[in-house]
Amino acid sequence: MDEYPEGSLDNSIPFLLTFGTRTTEASDSSSVSALSHALKDEAILIRSELEPLESDQARAVLRYIKDRDASTLPCSARDSVPRRYRFRVRSAERSILLPPRRARLPEGYEPPSPTQPLVLHSPYSPLSPISTLYPDGLIDPNWLRKHQDFIPSVLLCFYSLVADPTLSTLCDNQIKTDINNIRALLSQSGYKTRLAVVLLSEHGSSSHSSSDGVQERVEIIRRGCGLDSKALFLVPAGGSQEELERVAENMLTTLYAVAIDYYRDLGRHSRKKRSRGIAPQPTVPPTSGTSQTLSLAGWNVRYDFKTAVFAEYRLEMDVALRSYELAYENLLSSELMELIPSWSPRWNEGRLLADIIAVRCLRCLLWNGQHSAAARRWQFHRERLADLVDRRARGTSNYSWEAWEARWAVVMADLMDRAGIPELSPPSTRLYLPPEKSAMGERLQPWELLHHKGYWYRLAATHVQARRAFARAIPDDHRRSPGDSPATLVAKSAFAYDTYMCPEPYEEYPLRRPGVDHGRMIIDLLMRARAEFLERNQIRLAAEVALDCARELALAEDWHNVVELLRPLWKDLPFRSEGWTAIAESLTWGLRAAAAQIDDAELVILADWALLSRDFAKRPNWHYDISKSLEDVEVSSKPSVSIRDGQFQSFISASFLFESEEGRAGQSVRSQLSITSNAQPESAPVVLGSVYLSFHGCLDGVILRHQKNEQSAPTRGKTTLATVPLTRQADGDPYPEKSAEDGGGLTLIGSADLTLRPGQTLVFNMEIPLREPGETRADTLTLHVGCDDFDLRETITLQERGSKNSWHISPSRTKLLAHPHPLAVRVLPRPPKMEIRCPVWKEQYYTDEPIELEFDIENGEDVEALAKLDVVLFGEKPPSFTVSVPGQEDHVSSNVRSEETRLFAAPMGTIASSQSLPIRLRLPPIDRPSGYDLTLKVIYFLPTNPGTPISQNAVFQLNVVNPFEANYELLPRLHPDPWPSLFDPDNVVIPPLGGDNENPPNPQGLSQTWCLVTRYASFAAEPLRVTDVDIVIHPSPLASYSFTKRTDLPASGAGRLVPPQTIQEAAFDLVAKKATIDDRSHAPLDVSLILRWARTDAGADKDGQEPPTPEKINTTTLPIPRFSIFGTEPRVLATVSHHHQRHRRGRYHRSQPGSGSDEDYNPNPELEEDSDDGDDDGNAPFVTLTITIENASTHFLTFGLAMEPSELFAFSGPKQTTISLLPVSRRSVRYRLLAVGDGSDGSGGDAGGVGAGKKKDGAKKEDGEDLGGEEEEEEEGIWVRPALVVRDKYFQKVLRVIGASEGVRAGKEGLEVWLPRLG
Repeated sequence: MDEYPEGSLDNSIPFLLTFGTRTTEASDSSSVSALSHALKDEAILIRSELEPLESDQARAVLRYIKDRDASTLPCSARDSVPRRYRFRVRSAERSILLPPRRARLPEGYEPPSPTQPLVLHSPYSPLSPISTLYPDGLIDPNWLRKHQDFIPSVLLCFYSLVADPTLSTLCDNQIKTDINNIRALLSQSGYKTRLAVVLLSEHGSSSHSSSDGVQERVEIIRRGCGLDSKALFLVPAGGSQEELERVAENMLTTLYAVAIDYYRDLGRHSRKKRSRGIAPQPTVPPTSGTSQTLSLAGWNVRYDFKTAVFAEYRLEMDVALRSYELAYENLLSSELMELIPSWSPRWNEGRLLADIIAVRCLRCLLWNGQHSAAARRWQFHRERLADLVDRRARGTSNYSWEAWEARWAVVMADLMDRAGIPELSPPSTRLYLPPEKSAMGERLQPWELLHHKGYWYRLAATHVQARRAFARAIPDDHRRSPGDSPATLVAKSAFAYDTYMCPEPYEEYPLRRPGVDHGRMIIDLLMRARAEFLERNQIRLAAEVALDCARELALAEDWHNVVELLRPLWKDLPFRSEGWTAIAESLTWGLRAAAAQIDDAELVILADWALLSRDFAKRPNWHYDISKSLEDVEVSSKPSVSIRDGQFQSFISASFLFESEEGRAGQSVRSQLSITSNAQPESAPVVLGSVYLSFHGCLDGVILRHQKNEQSAPTRGKTTLATVPLTRQADGDPYPEKSAEDGGGLTLIGSADLTLRPGQTLVFNMEIPLREPGETRADTLTLHVGCDDFDLRETITLQERGSKNSWHISPSRTKLLAHPHPLAVRVLPRPPKMEIRCPVWKEQYYTDEPIELEFDIENGEDVEALAKLDVVLFGEKPPSFTVSVPGQEDHVSSNVRSEETRLFAAPMGTIASSQSLPIRLRLPPIDRPSGYDLTLKVIYFLPTNPGTPISQNAVFQLNVVNPFEANYELLPRLHPDPWPSLFDPDNVVIPPLGGDNENPPNPQGLSQTWCLVTRYASFAAEPLRVTDVDIVIHPSPLASYSFTKRTDLPASGAGRLVPPQTIQEAAFDLVAKKATIDDRSHAPLDVSLILRWARTDAGADKDGQEPPTPEKINTTTLPIPRFSIFGTEPRVLATVSHHHQRHRRGRYHRSQPGSGSDEDYNPNPELEEDSDDGDDDGNAPFVTLTITIENASTHFLTFGLAMEPSELFAFSGPKQTTISLLPVSRRSVRYRLLAVGDGSDGSGGDAGGVGAGKKKDGAKKEDGEDLGGEEEEEEEGIWVRPALVVRDKYFQKVLRVIGASEGVRAGKEGLEVWLPRLG
């Protein structure tokens, strides 16, 4: 856009000129006074007689106004910061020059008639003789500059309002005089510039009287100068920066409305002149050349153009666009451009005006956001002018048209840059904008969408290249300057070329001197396009543009920039791998030539290495020898070059195969390495100094070094097959083939002939030893080429070939490998021959016993082994354990986490071949059932392969279970001792003085007797020997306890052998006594069952005569659920005593079977009757049933007893009675029962019979020992159910009768009593 006349394409922004302040920028005053010499003599001078202001306040206001200059803002309606005004701000001190309103007459011209004065016009009008448009021109571009730089819309004058009262009147009068003079000068000039005044107050006081005085002075000045209230502004003194900016902001907002009115008046004046419909006459009729003046169509174009410009000042873009389009159509109509001959200067002026109008139309469309319309409008103007030039001018096949095409593309890019379109900004990564809603229904072509700026710059570069081509086609005769050519030739070629906005042929492409630098123009445009493409990640387009730019730089022999531009492309973009061979070849040759010119040895080597490929076309007379790459390059040191995989498509390819999918550690696996050359057929052989094969996994790297073989390997065609033996790396042997980034150990080395000829394939068979188990994959192959001049390394990443995995059997025969991943081998662990055995392993181990496990580690290897042991116990809260190894210290495990206990690397020393080593593992007693996984891992090393660990694992399931389970029953019994009386003072317990707790008083409370019956069963998998059964009563502060036990275990302590799944019984007689008689609370009874047992092999003989040793006895504690005793509710207990009137040793014997005592129990001796009741039979079995009622409360209670007769038994005793009980007392009632029925029918009167049965007087132990001390005796009898009812008289509640002795039981329907059968 810089090639167009100055100001012709600038944005139309209202012009604000500040006047009366000291300016420091020279551009401010020069831009206003830069009038042409022809107009400067007639210019109108506006001068102020006062000195320019230099105060800080004036500078601050002026700085704020200049900072709001909108000249550089984007030409878009969508500003990031909304603005209420837009000004083009310039400054002048105290004088400005305005262009003359009327042009002067030509010198020496005499008016034809003194009575008719001539009408003078503007110097920019085609009606004025001094104008360049006279007499038939259209628009002078300087007219645009007139309103942009010369004539302001608002003249803003600054004055200082002094605070000195003695000078205030004088200064105010000077201000009024100066303002009136400036107003008069503006009026005489004929321009309608608005005048505004800014008064900077110097009054520092903020009092009310001072403020009123300033306002009065301002009002006097306003009335004296005839100013509008909107044109006079007062800036108070002493205000803050924010207050100053607020005043300036309000002032600019007000002035913007004034400026808009100014341009509205100018637009109205242009429309008024157009509506006249006549063409005005010039000041002086034309007399030379042609007498043709500007037609009415031309005047309409002028007026439409002016109307559009003034509408653009007012930001009425729709109005401006309509006027521009109207002016454009009239300009290119048959009434104007079609009538102008192409040789006339007016032809190029018309084309220039068409371009200016088209550019302003594009700006209006972009302002309104009509992006697709702007692209189509650009294309429309291009096609319209091409048609016009082809028809009326010299056509479009010349350098002038291509120059215009390039300029037109750049104009579009510049317009987009000034519009600041955020949707096409680089962060958005958009390449083009979609059509707007108004164009959605139309079918647009791709070039009718608005693309980003890189598209337009590249298009411009293409046209500049075409311009250069046309320029180079100019004949030599036309390239000479007119002074060096014959006159006839000059006259002949005068109108042969179109020179619209471009130089003549002899300046475009001179014959003996430089002309237009087309190459530099192309490079600038391509670099700008490349930057746009890169910002939007269009890598391929940027690369293509860079190639074009590099060609231009090469033509200019700018080799450094060529290398700088092409090196990133050549290294980063895989042209060849993607099939762009032609591009890669051109790029490589160009880069090689540039690198040789600047002596870049590394780049020359890389380029020559790439050019060896057969994919590129063979260049004649090129050596194709990598060893000759640096013949014409000067180097200071020996270069070293590294080529990474994928940098470019190398002419060398490689493959690697494992013959087997898997192998075992300690063995070898066959492998095959193939290296193929795809070099140019006539190129020199490449001698590889070495190749390095690296693996990802547990294999060592492999190096093959070049060694010329005297005997040639088997060769068939172009394939050479060789077997390479590998040896381990010797200590101190250098291996420079391994680069720093390879890592890992390098231990395997072989030698082979590594001479690689064009089209040849080298195949090497190798046996690679496997060391550690795991997955191993061939990773990369590094080729090393060593010459006297340089070192080169190329790294090739090995790839799988799918189904093309061919294994070379011979140079001419191959086979396909079946496994899908030939680059990988799965190394299995070496089969261990170390055995882990447990001679005695039990299915179950039991809680509360120490566990000791013995293992044998047997070495089945052919040689001795150095071994270590890992032991892991996994389960829920595993205990710590101890491992004992002969000849080593004991090792204790450590807790790794809550579910794992581990012993790591316990040394076991050396185990000889075919020998075993005993290991002992001890666990402490475990108190709960658990299940653990016990893992033993032996890691050993053989002296034949000390670097390869071998491991053997063994897993054992350790089950720990409870050996016993039990159930419990607590039966009530009647305590034989009488209860203490609540009314006896001796039973009152007085606590000792001083709180002596060491000797607590004896319990004086109630006593109760209970029988705890336990039945335990063995859940072991084998018989266990139970040596003792006992209980532990946990002490309680509420009561004291004592007990006696009754078991059937032998007293010798040898115990009893309890088979699995059998139930054993033990009874414990408990006596509980409250501490005081006043305690009425329940007392807890916490008991644990203690079982002492041993395994059958724990020291006792099989017959059970000898007890096991104490250390072999295990103690199992089974907690018993808590019982609650000593309640306050009344309790009814039933006990029986059996009387057999047998004459034994001269007296009657009375016994109570099953009571555990030889004495008869009689709670009330006063009710006891003589046993010798005079029964003549002397052999009648009767039973005494005693009903005892206990009242443990503090209340007086009354109970009623009732006994109903029965057909099964006879009884003696009260049939109905009432018993009254004092608090804390008990009483008993006795009945004598005698069986009279056989009970076979199961019924009998009111009291039902239960049935017949037998009762044992004593239970005999398994070893023959008597529990009761007498011989076992069985009696026949029946169980009867007495109809006995005990009722609380007060609450009318029937109490349950509880059996409290042998011979009494609780049946389904009540109490049942066993009676011996009569007879």
